[in-house]
Amino acid sequence: MRNKYQKILVVGNGGAGKSTLSRGIGSALNLPVVHLDRLWWLNGWEHRTAEEFDSLLESELKKSAWVMDGNYRRTFECRLAYADLCIVLDIPSELCMQSVFDRAKEYEVKARPDMAEGCTEVVREDFIKWIRSYKKDVLPSMLAILHAKNVPYLVFTDKEQASRWLLSVSG
Repeated sequence: MRNKYQKILVVGNGGAGKSTLSRGIGSALNLPVVHLDRLWWLNGWEHRTAEEFDSLLESELKKSAWVMDGNYRRTFECRLAYADLCIVLDIPSELCMQSVFDRAKEYEVKARPDMAEGCTEVVREDFIKWIRSYKKDVLPSMLAILHAKNVPYLVFTDKEQASRWLLSVSG
């Protein structure tokens, strides 16, 4: 039987668990996982041009199935046009910060699986500031876009909710 959802976006604050949930969804529903950070970043924290990123993104969006994680606000509406579900991880900022610092310890000498090679974890001040301001400055506009579009979405306020949902769709 075919899965109800074939193209799932996962968005949320830094450290909210987007990549972890995306890998879980991909495994449970047999969907390929696309990490936007891998499309954007090159070795050593260099990034692609917007045009290169958009071309790679368009190629992924046109595929028949995927789970795609990452915010990348500039392309959010474009990605929504292809999605049949959007999952929003609205995890408390303090927990996101703790996850980011834990991740930095784990991946200080090697890149994490959802990141380009040569991009070892560093916790930069601008990233900390972005995480702290996400609920006020980023999330409301993303939710407003979701309200205006005809794409089903789910908002999870803790990781256990996301895990329970994943069990419900994979069993």
